[in-house]
Amino acid sequence: MKWEVVIGLETHVQLSTHSKIFSGAPCHFGDEPNVNACYVDLALPGALPVLNRGAVDRAIRFGLAIGARVANHSVFDRKNYFYPDLPKGYQISQFELPIVVGGKVTFAVEPKNGEPYMKTINLTRAHLEEDAGKSVHGIVHGHSGIDLNRAGTPLLEIVTEPELRSAAEAVGYARALHALVVWLGMSKGNMQEGNFRCDANVSVRPVGQKEFGTRCEIKNLNSFRFLEEAINYEVERQIELIEGGGKVVQATRLYDPDKGETRLMRTKEDSMDYRYFPDPDLLPLEVSNEWIERVRSEMPELPDAMRERLMKDFGLSEYDASILTGSRDIADYYVAVADGVKDKKIAANWVMGEVAAAVNQTEGMCFASAPVTPEILVKLLSRIADGTISNKGAREVFTAIWAGEGQDVDAVIESKGLKQISDAGALEAIVDEVIAKNPKSVEEFKGGKEKALNALVGQCMKATKGKANPGQLNELLRKRIAG
Repeated sequence: MKWEVVIGLETHVQLSTHSKIFSGAPCHFGDEPNVNACYVDLALPGALPVLNRGAVDRAIRFGLAIGARVANHSVFDRKNYFYPDLPKGYQISQFELPIVVGGKVTFAVEPKNGEPYMKTINLTRAHLEEDAGKSVHGIVHGHSGIDLNRAGTPLLEIVTEPELRSAAEAVGYARALHALVVWLGMSKGNMQEGNFRCDANVSVRPVGQKEFGTRCEIKNLNSFRFLEEAINYEVERQIELIEGGGKVVQATRLYDPDKGETRLMRTKEDSMDYRYFPDPDLLPLEVSNEWIERVRSEMPELPDAMRERLMKDFGLSEYDASILTGSRDIADYYVAVADGVKDKKIAANWVMGEVAAAVNQTEGMCFASAPVTPEILVKLLSRIADGTISNKGAREVFTAIWAGEGQDVDAVIESKGLKQISDAGALEAIVDEVIAKNPKSVEEFKGGKEKALNALVGQCMKATKGKANPGQLNELLRKRIAG
């Protein structure tokens, strides 16, 4: 039987406010346990929540960015459940009336086997809520500790429709969403600090079946690699279970990266189990159209708009434009380079190739702090364009500058002896000598074998120790042989 995978993601994005969503306590990561928990976070008797306006601003910003409806009227609810790191016995969230409804996200998918492609999926909603605290195990043998520093941290939970059909698509969406929230300045997006965590709802069904299969939710995936691994494992587990005569039970599962498998955490609750009701301590949230327009006026150019601009103004493919707008960091770098060169595609190839590879291989590096600045890369590409150096030589110069061997492109070219021989007279003499010594290749080229010309170019390059301009050699050889 052939199976279709159905995936929906719920992503918890920590908002970049200085204080918590319902209290004035700070949102600092890495502090001593329980130093950032005030009387509201501790749920002391009589403590009342006060909504953080900055969290609402960020939610509105996100809604506008994805083309969603920002609700003028939304409500905070109590989600009731017991857990030691939840002091109130309930979490303040939004249920029936969220602040953001609908919207779309377009992203690039890079399957391991197959061609990259673009996909657009619909979002169901995004709602504001508070985070719980953290249970800490293993500090004291046989005991668990409770750290309430995270309690009350502002979150925007973003929920997709079940339209993802593979782990690769889930990762592509998660990467695009992560880039967007960082681009908008609404979240730091630091996954190691828990700023961006995904829950994956995974089910399978026979190809052609309309009804969804029974889903399992994999909680708290805080890296793109773990997200992909967890989904792939869960898909295989469910298919093997069904094909073996068993049934998938709706449940919440955790991913164990050491074992590469998901394991049962608890059977899955439905929304009715949380006994949602409007929080009596918080008034309904009223967002005026003026408020929405103020936020809109303060927003940067969005990735989708920039992607369209790069395609229209610079002639890039949709895929290239999507990669280059994958983060504000790379987008700003590319535009700075492209504005200084004639060939926008070559600039894109270098930014996505050499520069991206060097950034990824250098710990703690980003495009904004790259040793090869946009200005340096512009000059390097201009030296390729005017024939001063070859592509191979340019890569050598790039590596040298990245390693700290100077910042002046011309000086590095000179010091390494990479300048191409472009003098027509000197090259003509070499071409004549190579033609005289290789009559067989000359005859083969005259007979229609293009590869024979490559052999002649190679002999010329050897004679010049790789310093000749290959394009110039090619042209000279054709003219000389043609007579």
